[in-house]
Amino acid sequence: MATVISEEYMKTNGYISTWKRIVLKIGSALIAPDGKGCSSHNLLAIAQFIIECRKRHIDVILVSSGSVAAGRSFFAEAKPSIGLKKAMAAAGQAEMLATWDRLFDFPTAQVLLTHGDLTDKERYDSIKETISTLLENGLLPIINENDTVTTDYLKVGDNDNLSAMVAAATHADVLIMCSDIEGLFTKDPNKYDDAVIVKTVNEIDENIKSMAGCATSSVGTGGMATKLEAAEKAAAHGIYSYIVNGFNQSVFTDFLSDKNPGTLFAPYAKPLDQDIHWLTHTTREQGELVLNKEGADAFILGDTALSTDDVVEVNGNFSNGDTVIIKDSEGEELAKASTNYSSCLLSYIADISDKSSSNSVSSVLQEDNIAMLNEASEDGR
Repeated sequence: MATVISEEYMKTNGYISTWKRIVLKIGSALIAPDGKGCSSHNLLAIAQFIIECRKRHIDVILVSSGSVAAGRSFFAEAKPSIGLKKAMAAAGQAEMLATWDRLFDFPTAQVLLTHGDLTDKERYDSIKETISTLLENGLLPIINENDTVTTDYLKVGDNDNLSAMVAAATHADVLIMCSDIEGLFTKDPNKYDDAVIVKTVNEIDENIKSMAGCATSSVGTGGMATKLEAAEKAAAHGIYSYIVNGFNQSVFTDFLSDKNPGTLFAPYAKPLDQDIHWLTHTTREQGELVLNKEGADAFILGDTALSTDDVVEVNGNFSNGDTVIIKDSEGEELAKASTNYSSCLLSYIADISDKSSSNSVSSVLQEDNIAMLNEASEDGR
């Protein structure tokens, strides 16, 4: 169960007077409203807000969509292929960055990421170090997914979730997702006159998820559902999240006046450990290991030193160090973990009917990279 967090608590913990570092996510609809090139019309208030935050010694990390929409004007095709969208991203990224540059009198820095960068621990740590160094030297990091090189395997897919991953990696206090709607409503406000905005959310449960619907922007890839996913990722790391209407200039004056201009999501009372959060909310499983009853029972009780004697099934194609799901024989997901061995080796050993001591392999999982899924979802609440 979630701890009910009062509005007064939110004000003393989630409002600007307490901020030290924020991640600000701007969607394509704001930077390229007609999907045919960048426009600074909707960005002036946002830029002024960033400037004011920096005056208050608040670190700002900007996650900006818009490269594909910005580059669309350079190409004639009305229904671009995936390859053409990658070319649009390459052409539009420079225009998008230049649009932001014109609004500031301090330097910016471009950081392009893929999901593959974030799920590789060494690259993940390198990203954290790079962004920290940029902030320490007074630059504004402007982050976007590297659409030119991403594939289905490597992409995050939307900048809402990317912004949450960046917020977790950089230990931000607050994640602000700017949308074209005032926040989370009880119903779709475009369809129902009795829709009411939800000002604070203590826990993203099934009732809250049911409010999200499936609406998306005409020029973006995200919607309310992806924003809730991002808010959940942030909450698990102890980060407050806002969904606000970025087209409304008063949103940013409200922030500067310690007011809640949209929907504010509370963080976990007990945030996940950094490495466990990375494993749970950033990495993507490449396969699964199914345990026998004895192995599953011991695993649940804390004996995570699995051997191949405990594994009855190996699914997927993964390499040493990849993330896998650990399941019991009934199909219940027990954990996400990094494996010490490839699927090829584990499948070979699991298929040997007579698993003598000479055939068995111990330490199937990396002991310091195991996230028990029930703990990840419940302990923080």
